[in-house]
Amino acid sequence: MFNPTAESMPLAQLRELQLQRLQDTVARVHEKVPFYRRRLGEVGMNPGELRTLADVARLPFTRKADLRDHYPFGLLSAAREDIRRFHASSGTTGKPTVVGYDENDLEVFSEVVARSLYAAGARPGMVFHNAYGYGLFTGGLGLHGGADRLGLATVPVSGGMTERQVTLIEDFEPEIIACTPSYALVLAEALSRRGHAPGTTRLKYAILGAEPWSEGMRREIEQKLGVKATNIYGLSEIIGPGVSNEDVTEQRGSYLWEDHFYPEIVDPETGLNVADGELGVLVLTSMSRTAMPVLRYWTGDITRLLTGENSTGRSVRRMDRIQGRVDDMIILRGVNVYPSQLEAVLAQLEELTPHYQIVLTRTGLMDELQLRIESARRDASLSQEVVRRVRDSVGISISCELCEVGTVPRSEGGKLKRVLDLREAR
Repeated sequence: MFNPTAESMPLAQLRELQLQRLQDTVARVHEKVPFYRRRLGEVGMNPGELRTLADVARLPFTRKADLRDHYPFGLLSAAREDIRRFHASSGTTGKPTVVGYDENDLEVFSEVVARSLYAAGARPGMVFHNAYGYGLFTGGLGLHGGADRLGLATVPVSGGMTERQVTLIEDFEPEIIACTPSYALVLAEALSRRGHAPGTTRLKYAILGAEPWSEGMRREIEQKLGVKATNIYGLSEIIGPGVSNEDVTEQRGSYLWEDHFYPEIVDPETGLNVADGELGVLVLTSMSRTAMPVLRYWTGDITRLLTGENSTGRSVRRMDRIQGRVDDMIILRGVNVYPSQLEAVLAQLEELTPHYQIVLTRTGLMDELQLRIESARRDASLSQEVVRRVRDSVGISISCELCEVGTVPRSEGGKLKRVLDLREAR
C-alpha cells in the first residue's frame, strides 16, 4: 500500500536509515559483484569501514562506461533466476547499457514513482494518460507501475500517433498526463486544432521529463494545456524515472527520495563533495535495490541541492533544475544520443569522410538533428542509407546533408566543436 508520508520521516531517522542501507548495499556488492570487490580494494575501502555518511565519499565512482564494459549482466548482484525484468538504454558502441530488476527492485520502482505522481497532484481513482514509450526504455513501464501502486486508472498509450492521443484525451477524460515537455506542446497544438481552448479538457496535471526544459517552457505548456506541470527526474542506471519530482504546490526543485537514493554533488574536476547550494555533478547511490545496486553513479548532470525550508513538511532534500551536462550527450526528443554513436554509424560507410557536424534545430515544437557529412558521392540513396542506419542503430530519426569535401569545419588547434546547437532557449 502506498504511503505518501514516508518521505517526511524525522531527519535523524532518515539519516540512520540511509547509513544502514548504505552499509548493507556496500556489503552486498562487495560479496556478489567482482567489479565492485576490485574497485573497493583499489581505493582501500572495506565494507566494515563505512561507519558514517561522510564515509560515502571514500567509495569509488561508477560511470556509464562501467555498465557498457560489463554488458550485459556483469554488475548483477542477484542470481539470474531471481531477475524479473530487464531495461536498457543505448550505448556508444551500439550495445545498450543493461539494468536488471528483481521483485524487490520492482517494488522500490513502483513506490518511488507513486510518490512522484502523488507529489505531482495525482490521487487514487484519477485517470492517467501515459504517453511515455513502453519497451526497453524505463519511462512507460516505470510510470505505469507507479500508477498501479497509487491506484490510478492508466491509459497505456505510449508515444507517437498524436491524433489518436488527442482522441483518447477527449474520450477517456484523463486528469493526468506524462510525456516529454516537447511532446506536451505538440499535443497542445493538436488539441487546439481540434477546437480545444486551454482548460476545456479534464487534464489538470502534467508530469514531464526525459529531456531538459525551462521555466519559460513550463509556462507555455501550462497555458496551452491548462495544467500544472512538474518535472520528474530519473535514470535507468539508478532505477528509472522517479528518483525525484517537484511538488505541484511549489514547483521549486525536485524532491529526492533520499531513503532510496543517496545524493551527492561533487566538483566536476576534482570529484570532491561541494556544499549544499553549490553547483556540481549529481552523484547517486541506490541504497535499497538488490538486483543491481550502483555505488556513486556519476550522472554527468549539473545541478545543486537546494537549502532552506520547504512548505511540504518533507525531510528529504530537493535538487535544482538540471543546468547542463559535463559530457557531450545530446538529449533529442527524450532519447540520449552521443556523437560517438553517430560516428560509429558513419564509419561503416566507405563513401563518407570522417569529417562531420551535428546540427540541432527546432522546427515548430520538435527538436531536429541534421548530420552534415562530407562525401565525394552526394546522391539521395547514400543520404537515405545514413538515415536508415542511424535509425536502426541509435533509434532516432534524423536528416542528412551530404557536403562537398572540404566544407565541414575542421579543428584549428583547439577542441573541435562537433555539435552546433541552434535551438532557441525557451
